Amino acid sequence: MLDIKLIRNQPEMVRERLARRGPGATHSLDELLLLDERRRGILVQVEEKRSLRNTVSEEIGRAKKAGEDAEEKIRAMREVSSEIKGLEEQLRAIEEQLEQELLQVPNLPDPTAPVGGEDSSEVIASHGEPRKFAFEPRDHVDLGASSDTIDLERAAKVSGARFVYLKDELVFLQFALVQFALRKLAGKGFRPVVPPVLVRDEAMYGTGFFPTDMQQVYHIDSDDLNLVGTAEVPLAAMHMEEVLDESALPVRYVGYSSCFRREAGAAGKDTRGMLRVHQFDKVEMFSFCHPDRSQEEHDFMRSIEEEVFRELGIAYRVVNIAAGDLGAPAAKKYDLEAWIPTQERYREVTSCSNCTDYQARRLRARAKGDQGGPYLVHTLNGTVVAIGRTLIAIMENYQQEDGTVVVPEVLQPFMPEGMTVIGGASQGE
Repeated sequence: MLDIKLIRNQPEMVRERLARRGPGATHSLDELLLLDERRRGILVQVEEKRSLRNTVSEEIGRAKKAGEDAEEKIRAMREVSSEIKGLEEQLRAIEEQLEQELLQVPNLPDPTAPVGGEDSSEVIASHGEPRKFAFEPRDHVDLGASSDTIDLERAAKVSGARFVYLKDELVFLQFALVQFALRKLAGKGFRPVVPPVLVRDEAMYGTGFFPTDMQQVYHIDSDDLNLVGTAEVPLAAMHMEEVLDESALPVRYVGYSSCFRREAGAAGKDTRGMLRVHQFDKVEMFSFCHPDRSQEEHDFMRSIEEEVFRELGIAYRVVNIAAGDLGAPAAKKYDLEAWIPTQERYREVTSCSNCTDYQARRLRARAKGDQGGPYLVHTLNGTVVAIGRTLIAIMENYQQEDGTVVVPEVLQPFMPEGMTVIGGASQGE
């Protein structure tokens, strides 16, 4: 969340920066400022009453020591104590309301994030040329159906729409991607982690997904737990309420997990195949770094995503996401979009966000060096590979006329020996 002191001391700057996200982002600022003013006013009264109580208490002590009647002063102290209790109850109520309002306010967008909504996002880099075919390319659904490596019908029977069975060589290809990504990231200083995918509300609030994205989350009422939509959540929350050693920064993790999203409000959008499903796997990187290094760390993490798709041999472009299309925690985000031949367009396959100190303030994740007190770290996250979408890009870009798919050379060492081509004729029942 944002620092209330920043909002109090620089309200117009905060209003101006938030307005880059769109008019709705600033609607609660006036209420926040009013609540903060009331809170500070009550704090002054509480401190004055406590000081008065201490003075009266000392007077009672002196009176008793001198053998004087202190009953009137005792009654006065009881009245003051009652007033303090009432003010403290008001203070708690206002502070709770203030915190709830603060939780609704998104992060301040970086000045380099374009103003406007999705249509204002800017392409800032590209690599490779979209593949040209001498035949009519087939989409991943048709390729998977012809080889019986993607089964949507049985998944719908078992689980409903937007689920999928992967079979045979596609399973090997999925875990080849995972091995490739984990080894690459481990070589760049990221510690591999398999995190829990069920987390408490505190982790969802701490990372900024609650309360704004509650409708996208599967909640387990009986256990009061939530299925995560990204490994970002458990990786960030791993250091909740901790003070990291400054000399260890940046602390980097790469997590592999299944992810779950309700996709509420996405009816009728990208429903064919596995582009937008309720359950998918990702390899996700996460970094806790010094505030002075977060821009540099953001560029470093983006470079890794680009390196992955260059080595996979898939044409892509990098998009600087507009302020109005940023998620609540992000100050700046890059999307990497891969070329999907049958759609004749680039589609998002990874993203990389700098959340500055927004998540760290909620999580109370800090660092401390030899000098000075603890300070909030900056947090960053980035998808190395979103497995389903990357499989789509590989299948469609590496397909051959007979319906087989060539395994990208960089993944072949992680496949069963000799398996350089997958798909083709159905494996049968």
